[in-house]
Amino acid sequence: MTEQQQVSDEGIMTRIGQAMMLLHGGDREEARNRFGLLWQQIGPDGDPLHRCTLAHYMADAQDDPDTELAWDLRALSAAEGLAEERLAAHDSAAALRALYPSLHLNLAADYVKLQRPDAARVHLDRARTASDHLDDDGYGNGVRAAIERLELRLRDA
Repeated sequence: MTEQQQVSDEGIMTRIGQAMMLLHGGDREEARNRFGLLWQQIGPDGDPLHRCTLAHYMADAQDDPDTELAWDLRALSAAEGLAEERLAAHDSAAALRALYPSLHLNLAADYVKLQRPDAARVHLDRARTASDHLDDDGYGNGVRAAIERLELRLRDA
């Protein structure tokens, strides 16, 4: 990776982080605006980790469940956008793999909101399977706990 690419990568991730702070601070509209501008700048051929991360958080900024689902599907598509041979050589491969459980968990939650329990179960199963690759740390344990909570919610529905 060249120094220019590294600066660019850090700049994009910093800007995604800034928009996330707006989102978590309650300014959903401004977060959506910034995510939207970044999405345009990254473009369809941009780094898959950037596209995946951005779409993943853009989904969280949505008020409409159908739009949230569309962004979560974009996030999954970006993560799957690299062929396996390229994924193995890509610097972001481990980070992308670590996102799969969360991506599928979010899709399952989207489908629950849209009252589509069968689709929710499919993605919940995929989240559970993908979670086998997560570390035994705060992130991994948090994702596994969220999978369990959603599974209980689906059982009770």
